[in-house]
Amino acid sequence: MSILSPESCRSEATSSPHPKATGAPAPDSVPSRLRALVPDTADRQVLWLYVLTRVGIWITAYCTRWVFPADGDTRDPGPVLRPFQHWDWVHYLHIARDGYFPDGTGPRQADWDNREAFFPGFPLALRAVHTVVPDWTAAGLLISFVAGAVAVVALARIARLHLPEAAAGRRAVMFLLLSPCAVFLAVGYTEALFLALALPAWLAAQRHRWPPAAVLTALATTVRISGLFVAAAIALHFLLSVRGRRDLRPLPWLALPALPAAAYVWFLHAHTGDWAAWTHAQARGWYRTFHAPWEAWSHTWDSAFHQAHPTGYAFMFQAELLAMLTGLVLLGWLVRQRRWPEAVYIGLTLWALGTSYWYMSIPRATLLWWPLWTALASWSRRRPAVTTLYLCLAVPLTTVFALAYMSGRWAG
Repeated sequence: MSILSPESCRSEATSSPHPKATGAPAPDSVPSRLRALVPDTADRQVLWLYVLTRVGIWITAYCTRWVFPADGDTRDPGPVLRPFQHWDWVHYLHIARDGYFPDGTGPRQADWDNREAFFPGFPLALRAVHTVVPDWTAAGLLISFVAGAVAVVALARIARLHLPEAAAGRRAVMFLLLSPCAVFLAVGYTEALFLALALPAWLAAQRHRWPPAAVLTALATTVRISGLFVAAAIALHFLLSVRGRRDLRPLPWLALPALPAAAYVWFLHAHTGDWAAWTHAQARGWYRTFHAPWEAWSHTWDSAFHQAHPTGYAFMFQAELLAMLTGLVLLGWLVRQRRWPEAVYIGLTLWALGTSYWYMSIPRATLLWWPLWTALASWSRRRPAVTTLYLCLAVPLTTVFALAYMSGRWAG
């Protein structure tokens, strides 16, 4: 997979000086597409930061096994990978291991787990890696580890498209890796794999390389429905970049990301007879039926503050409200900056998450908001105190969310 460097988004003439008239070619005469595959110094610094934070996640997992066991009187901390085997991971494991509808099972059964609510991209990757890594949990962690490395390099390069210095990329990545829900980039979830496809797709679109942008976005759509929102942003970016009839030639490529979603809908219909099987699974399992935005806010507010749920769930509903407010502020800033494609991406995400019975998984969705992390990097460049403020406020929440997830409590 190719991650375009910021330099490759410029023209060949400006990114590659002419070789000397005599002697061996200058190092910069290497084709820009090849240079884009080679991590530069800034990329290596980002990867070093990524590895260090992965070490921090593993330290947290080790401590959670010993300090927060399911049974407070146990003397056995349990398997080393147990902190990574919670919630959505169980669905991905069942799909990868048993398929969507094993032995004639399906949504008509009373105890059905609604696994068809999850897109097949990650389970397919998990099943493939499992052929090499026998342990399912270790296979899922390996996918997220490799994908996360690709994602942070891509995010750093996106940040450097907007800001001149290499430190901008490190700051954007730091804000992401220390964000409250950053633990989900390290576990067997879809966020890391989605970013590893969606962010390089966005970089390709910035260079007007529409076919690879469409292919990568299509792959991202196999992982999460959010791939369609990335496709909408790239389509708008394409339309804004058109200057003549010749520029319209790549237009058919922009339909490619819709094919995986359509194929999955067809697959579910073939097994259930229901064209809306995906949305019905979302409704049965997670109350994701359409409600007006103010109704969703009201239901979430009641769940957060009116003692309708145990305190652990109420706290997470409070986090949902805060994440929604963050998204709305980000959307307003993008509109003000006239960054219309990114505004479309964030707007569609907020609409999808903010029109169900109540908010769910919005804190996790912030991991996918690359404009948020690049905006923070830009803001911290002008006001260095922003970094200190962010770390003081975010790191405690990052620790709480990691401990909540790894001890088997609901998080994000």
